[in-house]
Formats: sequence, C-alpha cells, structure tokens
Amino acid sequence: MPGRLCHGVCVDQGGAPPVFSATAEIDGGHLHVVVAGEVDMATADTMLQTALREPAGKITLDLSAVTFFDSAAIHALVRLAQQVPGTLTVRPSQQVRRVLEISGLGEQSWLDPA
Repeated sequence: MPGRLCHGVCVDQGGAPPVFSATAEIDGGHLHVVVAGEVDMATADTMLQTALREPAGKITLDLSAVTFFDSAAIHALVRLAQQVPGTLTVRPSQQVRRVLEISGLGEQSWLDPA
C-alpha cells in the first residue's frame, strides 16, 4: 500500500508562491521524489536529503517542475547518483536538462532521455 511522506520545505517570500518544495512518496521499494521551484545553494541539500531519507530499491527524482538549477544543485544530484548507483532515474525539466547538458552530464545513465 502506497504511503505518502511529505518532507517538503516551502520557502515563502512575503506571500509569494513557494519558490521550492520537495516531497516524497514511497510505494513498496520505489521512492518517488517531486521537486518544484528553484534548486540552489539554499535548497539543494534538502533535495538530496529528501531523496535519501527512506531506503528504496528504486528512486525517481522528478525535477519536471524545477525552474532554476545551479551548481549546488548539480553537485547534490551527482552526490545522490553516487550514493544510490543503479537505482536512480531523473526526470528533468527543460531548464534542468539544459544545465546538465552544458555541464557535461547530459548523457548520464540516470537521466531519463524523454
């Protein structure tokens, strides 16, 4: 039976919509982490820790709603891939895919080609 784990962090800037959130849902051995907004120096570690919080045989990191992804975010993503080899699939937004391609990570096995 699926269980929802909300480890989200929402940063509110004066009533504006949240600029970052990370939530996790586990179904059996599959952890699905959804990240939205801006992943930067202030939020990258939260993304990483949300993905590592629950042991899982398979991890999907859904970044399709990410609007900003900086070098701290790249570093956190590479650390995650190293810590869970062979179990990670990343679904990037167009912005994230472009950043990963520019940084030389566009051909990683964990990156969803779609």
